[in-house]
Amino acid sequence: MLARLVSVGQSGISVRRVGGNRAGEMRITRFLRNPRVRPDEMVATARARTAGLVRGRHILAIQDTTTLRDDGKQRSLNLHPMIAVDAHDGGLLGLVDAVFLSHVGGKKHLCKKRPFAEKESSRWLDATNTAASLVASGAACVTVVADRESDIYEEFACRPIETELLIRAHHDRVLEDGGMLYECMEGVAELGRETIDLPANPGRAARQAVLALRARDVTLKRPKRNRPAEAAKLPKTVTLTLVEAREIDPPDTVTPVHWRLLTTHRVATLAQALLITHFYRQRWTIEQVFRVMKTKGFDIEAVRVTEDGPFENLTTATLIAAIQVLQMVRERDGAAGRPLQDALDPEDQPALEAICQTLEGKTEKQKNPHPKGSLAYASWVCARLGGWTGYYGKPGPIVMMQGLQSLKAILRGWRLRRDV
Repeated sequence: MLARLVSVGQSGISVRRVGGNRAGEMRITRFLRNPRVRPDEMVATARARTAGLVRGRHILAIQDTTTLRDDGKQRSLNLHPMIAVDAHDGGLLGLVDAVFLSHVGGKKHLCKKRPFAEKESSRWLDATNTAASLVASGAACVTVVADRESDIYEEFACRPIETELLIRAHHDRVLEDGGMLYECMEGVAELGRETIDLPANPGRAARQAVLALRARDVTLKRPKRNRPAEAAKLPKTVTLTLVEAREIDPPDTVTPVHWRLLTTHRVATLAQALLITHFYRQRWTIEQVFRVMKTKGFDIEAVRVTEDGPFENLTTATLIAAIQVLQMVRERDGAAGRPLQDALDPEDQPALEAICQTLEGKTEKQKNPHPKGSLAYASWVCARLGGWTGYYGKPGPIVMMQGLQSLKAILRGWRLRRDV
């Protein structure tokens, strides 16, 4: 099913298209509706594969939530995945966790009265607990990275000791000394500055920004809650490091960059602060996964499957396929030196090399510069099949998916000929 999902590529997915023909359509339908097929089983299988790649690495466990369906009437279905990224080279290693959240609106007034375990916000801590299992698989360090929605006191107070945290602040919290979080950087000297490239976003063009970096220790006070008995089980304070990155002299027409990053990592020098902002910017990887899953790729939001169970099964498989595409994008330069088997079957290497020979040209830029048997070698082939010439920029997720679509079709024919 994963191979078929990738093979239909940017044309969008449907049960009929993934099946390929009537018989295939019925096989996929039965698979999706089989009660023994569950998203948690698919996620567990993907997590086991990821766990086999983390040994000795510092892993960024990046989590976020995306909306899949929203009827505009207070009912929505959301997906909350966590992916593993190598902190050193940015290589995407795979899926760590994923859960679905069925949201029914109109109950916001009850939120503060429910136990934390019954709130949707508990998903952030649940995923953090799952990320801790990567340490048992040999990861040298696991840092959970998330955006402002995960700024929850329980996330800091109850994190497993095996994990570190890096979370963008959302709440102006009360500090132990009586001050407020958003004001505590006044008078703190700069550690230094860095220039970063900001990717384009809806309503924002890509540009460069110069950031002034500051850091200091902060001790957060436990917030007051409507359930005092439950709140009393949490520590009265939590000590973290606050790293502030504030844009210097931004253009008048843009919203200035201003990140307040709360972390369990120790930050006292410019080099350490630069590492923290580097880790936080890797969060963009999960946004790319969502982009490939949706209108710029598999178009999962347009799928007509209405039943919740089959739709969730198809979405989970699509998430895994999108990660496979992004693995190749992240390794297009060969920076991590990842092997072919991260994304493809090693038995396909002879076919891959034969295809590569037909794609290489006479100039150096038209030759595959990566070693055979590497994931970067396969990424170059996919990029060329997707229309990349080798001359203009670097191939992105959409080009890579188009190329992977063509590669899967060619490999299928190669196997048929081999097995005759």
